[in-house]
Amino acid sequence: ARMLFMKHVVDTPVLERMLDPITRILNVDAARKLVRFKADAKVQARVAQLARKCNEGELTPEEMAEYDRYIAFADFIAILQAKARLLLAKKP
Repeated sequence: ARMLFMKHVVDTPVLERMLDPITRILNVDAARKLVRFKADAKVQARVAQLARKCNEGELTPEEMAEYDRYIAFADFIAILQAKARLLLAKKP
């Protein structure tokens, strides 16, 4: 699957393969913490602000680049969290 984020296309299967070595070293405690991970309120507010401006077509090039980075990082974390959930589902 490929996901389009602003100007970038993220090849999700490649990213998942790149993250496999990281998720293989997760223990149950680390996996639980990773599943609960959320950005802090300040970051969430900034992303929401950029999303609104994006929807209104008002992002500057600098803001577009910043928003792209947030989205790419969110995708990275989402894949790690999905892998952590799989690990936890396999453990008693």
